[in-house]
Amino acid sequence: MSFDPNYISNLTAAVDQSASQEATLTAELSSGLRVASLSDDPVAVAQSTLFGSAIATDDSFVQTASGETSLLQATDSTLGDVVTQITTALSTAVSGNNGTLNASDLASVAQSLSGVRDQVLSLANTSFQGQYLFGGSQGSTPPFSLDTSTDPATATYNGDNNLQHVETPSGQQIQVNLPGSSVFGSAGSGVLGALNQLISDFSNGASSATLTTDTGALTTALGQLSSQRSTLDSSLSRLQATSTYVQTEASQLTVAQSNLVSADPAAVATQLSSAETQHQALLSVINALSGGSDLFSLLR
Repeated sequence: MSFDPNYISNLTAAVDQSASQEATLTAELSSGLRVASLSDDPVAVAQSTLFGSAIATDDSFVQTASGETSLLQATDSTLGDVVTQITTALSTAVSGNNGTLNASDLASVAQSLSGVRDQVLSLANTSFQGQYLFGGSQGSTPPFSLDTSTDPATATYNGDNNLQHVETPSGQQIQVNLPGSSVFGSAGSGVLGALNQLISDFSNGASSATLTTDTGALTTALGQLSSQRSTLDSSLSRLQATSTYVQTEASQLTVAQSNLVSADPAAVATQLSSAETQHQALLSVINALSGGSDLFSLLR
């Protein structure tokens, strides 16, 4: 019978290895993690890092989308109020242009229209969470001012025409603002310009034909405003749908990341039990050798 001269050293190495495996499995069972460091599984760590980056990007977008959604909803609600005011103005103008009103009555209509104009101007200068809704990128400055020293009065847009966008994780751009000039006009254009012209013509007793033309101009301006509102509503729908999708994607990535680095408790427990049995068997052999038994007697 041949004898391996490295038997003792090999036995010692096996004990160390089994102890290390037992410690590793115990740590996995305790922490619930299969991968705790780069050396455990470099490929899994790299993949987990990519998942983590994607999750962070998704979470950041969802947070941004939440704020922008609130802003767009406030903008849409404001435009709804503007539409209500313009509809009232049109009804007032049509009723006042019946050819039977005297100068005092016409002045009263002009006064009513002035009240509507002032409400629309106030809505155009609406702010939300400290930011003016219709100033373009100039969110800290009231976008509209009114000069009543001219006839007709002049509404001036003080903002800019910059469009602002939110970028989705996939790289798409979603518009999240409406510059005031495209919604309310400026100087003699848009709903404010049309309202100022109506007020002036009713105040000055203009002809029925002129008032009819003014009413048509206000109707056209309302259509332009409604078109801009449709653009905003489309952005709002896209933003909400994308946010929902991204939240779902982030949840799926989180599960995938967890599965990638997490340990299987049942499997680890089984492996640990086997490792402990093996370790105890090795220790028994060493104890037997320490007790005076020789290798040949252990092999009998």
